[in-house]
Amino acid sequence: MTSLTSECPCAVLNVGGNSKAIEIPECFKGWRHDLLDIDPSGYPDVLCDARELWKLPSRQYDAIYCSHNLEHFYAHDVVKVLKGFRMVLKKGGFAYIRVPDLLEVMKAVVEKGMGLEDVLYEAPSGSILVRDVIYGYQRQIEQSGNDFFAHKTGFTEETLTKTLIENGFPYVFTDVDNIEIMALAFMDKPIPWQVELLKIK
Repeated sequence: MTSLTSECPCAVLNVGGNSKAIEIPECFKGWRHDLLDIDPSGYPDVLCDARELWKLPSRQYDAIYCSHNLEHFYAHDVVKVLKGFRMVLKKGGFAYIRVPDLLEVMKAVVEKGMGLEDVLYEAPSGSILVRDVIYGYQRQIEQSGNDFFAHKTGFTEETLTKTLIENGFPYVFTDVDNIEIMALAFMDKPIPWQVELLKIK
């Protein structure tokens, strides 16, 4: 991994981010960015299953960024991943999490009379079907041959908040945009620079 420098005092661990070519939120601009992934094809800094974060040195990151990764684990394994988050985060650190919002998906299906094979939205990678959001991006699973791209659980804003609180993150701030939930999860009450940086209301 890249060593922490005086020019970049904060470090973020991007859990399951696939590739550093994929942009992470602007709030992490200037931070040291370490990529952790189970798939070696994206050349991660840390090749590791997110359920085994306990193998890493503890208390070394100011933040975790985890975008569309938690849904790739069974519910009982999400608990292991979140425990790992707590172990590698410094005191006062936080997790920035994004997952699909299954409640919004179900609403769209019902309101628009959609089926599993219907296109829910367009992405840079192509058309995303209803089933892709529920079960995982079928094209990616087929082309890679890797089952770890499949979805094994899902969340609504309520269940994600509950899961985070029950697993050591008592301060949770959420927002829903279209069919995605964004959550900021803290083990300790956020301090002023975090509130300003993350625009917490």
